[in-house]
Amino acid sequence: MEEQGPHTSPAWGAPPWRRRPGGPPWWQGRPPWRRAGPDEDAGPRWPWRSTLLLTVFVLVGSNAAARFQEGEHASLGPFARVLLLLGSGMLLWRQRYPVLVAFGTAATAMVYLGAGYPYGPVFLTVALGCFSAIVTGHRKAAWAAVGMFWAGHLLVAHWLYQWLPPAGDHAADWGQEVPVTAWIIAIVAVSELVRVRREQWARERAERAQAARRRADEERLRIAQELHDVLAHSISVINVQAGVGLALLDSDPEQARTALTTIKAASKEALGEVRQVLDTLRTPGDAPRAPAPGLDRLPELVEQAAGAGLTVEVEGEAPPLPPGAGLAAFRIVQEALTNVVRHSGSRHARVCLGQAAGALRLRIDDDGPATGADAGGSGNGLAGMRERAAALGGTIEAGPRADGGFRVLAVLPLKPARYHEAKEGR
Repeated sequence: MEEQGPHTSPAWGAPPWRRRPGGPPWWQGRPPWRRAGPDEDAGPRWPWRSTLLLTVFVLVGSNAAARFQEGEHASLGPFARVLLLLGSGMLLWRQRYPVLVAFGTAATAMVYLGAGYPYGPVFLTVALGCFSAIVTGHRKAAWAAVGMFWAGHLLVAHWLYQWLPPAGDHAADWGQEVPVTAWIIAIVAVSELVRVRREQWARERAERAQAARRRADEERLRIAQELHDVLAHSISVINVQAGVGLALLDSDPEQARTALTTIKAASKEALGEVRQVLDTLRTPGDAPRAPAPGLDRLPELVEQAAGAGLTVEVEGEAPPLPPGAGLAAFRIVQEALTNVVRHSGSRHARVCLGQAAGALRLRIDDDGPATGADAGGSGNGLAGMRERAAALGGTIEAGPRADGGFRVLAVLPLKPARYHEAKEGR
């Protein structure tokens, strides 16, 4: 293995002279919308192909422009070709040093025009240099470079021409400044348009990523609630029946056998529901193998509660419910009965079902008293019930009754889709 020196240690990363604690300097840096990759330390890619093609175009186009403007400007010589190569070659660094490239191409073009060489594709180097600076976020620097080039052009064309080659040159017509000014404005406008559009794309990507994270968090919360409700209820029943079995194992073997049978049934059902939740987690795109539980399975809850020594009396009938509301109602009743088994001294509970104002009213009462400090529940179960109700636009009220005992009152809309539409419209 290669020995790591003081400047190659993973703990240090880049050498000290390359580290930038406050981020890249003002004259360098990637645009805010470009995502960093695993090879970010290598910096942006080198635009070899586009730079080479532009250099060839500038050289060939300048030769053609020189023939068309022969006699009006100085002929292209070695110095002119060096300036053309320099201005085009600097564009190779336009992604790494956009500000320096913008000023460099503008200065090179000013020297080229000041030397009296013909107009031509040299303007493209200035345009592309300033375009790269603007789209990477260095707007003021790009505007300053364009302004410097424009001011230099005015000085050369209307004042310094008499001291610059070619000999006998005269001042330019002010009318030709109109297309030059329009050309500069067009460069800045197009660059700003591209910059704004890229920033919009960056914001949209960030919003999509945030929405995906939010959906993932909501899915994890939903799975956590499902597992809590399933396991809390079943384990409470198993715990009570295990205590009964141990107490009656010697004195009443038949009753102990019944307790063990209840434990077996409760554990089997819990394993089945946990397996269903985990299958949904592993294959989120697949349809569930079994329908979600609803209030049609309320008799099963009553039977399980009876196995734990709790008599449940059901009053009223549930109206037809959509799957989401049916599952929430089932879990609320399940959690409420679990809390009665675990935290109440009462062995009797009442579940009242009713409908009013387009909503299901679900009430679970016990006569108490509480057997511990956590009357009505430890908090996690009540929080889960409130979250389920809130997701449907409903409410949960839970607390001690005036005449003793504990009450859970849930109000769930029968048409939660309208709630979601109203929520999204806010």
